[in-house]
Amino acid sequence: MTTKTHLEGLSSALDSGAIHQVRRLLNSLSTSEIAHVLESSPPNERNVLWELVDTDSESDVLQRLSEDVRNYILELMDSSEVAALTETWDVDDVADILQQLPDRVTQEVLDLMSHQDRQRVETVLTYDEESAGGLMNTDTITVRADITIDVVLRYLRRHDEIPAMTSSIYVVNRDDLFIGALPIRSILTADPSVPIYKLMDSEAVAIPADMTDTEVANLFERNDWISAPVVDENRHLIGRITIDDVVDVIREDADHSLLGLAGLAEDDDTFLSLRKSTPRRMLWLGINLITALVASVVIGQFQATLDKVIALAVLMPIVASMGGVAGTQTLTVVIRGMALGHIQRNNMKWLLNRELILGAVNGMFWAVTVGLIAGLWFQDFSLSLIIAAAMTINLIAAAAAGVLLPVLLKRMHIDPALAGGVALTTVTDVVGFLSFLGFATLVYA
Repeated sequence: MTTKTHLEGLSSALDSGAIHQVRRLLNSLSTSEIAHVLESSPPNERNVLWELVDTDSESDVLQRLSEDVRNYILELMDSSEVAALTETWDVDDVADILQQLPDRVTQEVLDLMSHQDRQRVETVLTYDEESAGGLMNTDTITVRADITIDVVLRYLRRHDEIPAMTSSIYVVNRDDLFIGALPIRSILTADPSVPIYKLMDSEAVAIPADMTDTEVANLFERNDWISAPVVDENRHLIGRITIDDVVDVIREDADHSLLGLAGLAEDDDTFLSLRKSTPRRMLWLGINLITALVASVVIGQFQATLDKVIALAVLMPIVASMGGVAGTQTLTVVIRGMALGHIQRNNMKWLLNRELILGAVNGMFWAVTVGLIAGLWFQDFSLSLIIAAAMTINLIAAAAAGVLLPVLLKRMHIDPALAGGVALTTVTDVVGFLSFLGFATLVYA
């Protein structure tokens, strides 16, 4: 309610031109609330609001914005401003921003950094942004296995602070090879004279730098980690991943699965400009038009039958619609299972069999229901049999397509969340119309 009230107050103040009041209201909010206000404002208001944000808050606000809105703000800045605002950021967050900027601007920002910061950022930039290496931060604390707890404590006290969300200190050998983790709780409770190797967890899991961010999120979820070490192909410790970055991955994956079914990007700005939003939506509308034309071609083959029995045109959408809904249910379950890593080759057959049985059961139940409705409506029980048979076939086909299409698309390196819905609609429309009109042609010939 507080944020809603502030939004209303800011909007009213902007409309009335009371800039001083807008500045006061805006900067009385926390940085996360300011970010929310910017994301909730159309572009013309967003430009004004960003100019009114206190200089001391700009860096934190920028860090809390969604990717699309953040990129919009970054387009208004030059390289020196970007470098200044990101100076206190974690390395992984700086790398995320630089990957969205043109190469020329990225190089200019890197040139303005200190040598140490530039090296750290360049290390992260060598990895794909959707991998563990692209997700990691390089602010690790490492110790050797042969020193005592007392030495570790004295080493930690030399720092003004330790990196946020440090749940463990990592143990490495002289070649910086990862050999274990020492939980902070062990350091605080152990005898100061005990050597590290007696307390460290030598079986601690290290994440390969080339692991996908989705797999990383699954590991964090399964093991309840707060942070985890990242190693290269030779097991050299190169960084760590913390839970705050993993939460971002989980949220982005959820947005991707939801918005991908509509052909939208998960980071789309709610108030994206016409220039950018039009081509993004136009692409999938064009693909959908092609699939709709395929279904129309199928219908066109039965024009003579439709001319004879007008009732077919009335009932035809029911068959396709029921198949589409049933297929979407299966498709959603399968895409979610893939994202969670539940679906493997060894359990695919079981899942397919279950969905086929579900499709058959639902198909027969609703076939009887719709068949009775159609028979009573048009006083033609031949029509009842036709729509019942077509609906059963289409619901079974929808179940099969919902399981097999995501697998096939993934093997073709096409994102199932983006292309699955369009492909499924084509299958259920074509199978539904073909079976319904095909049976009708046989019966009424």
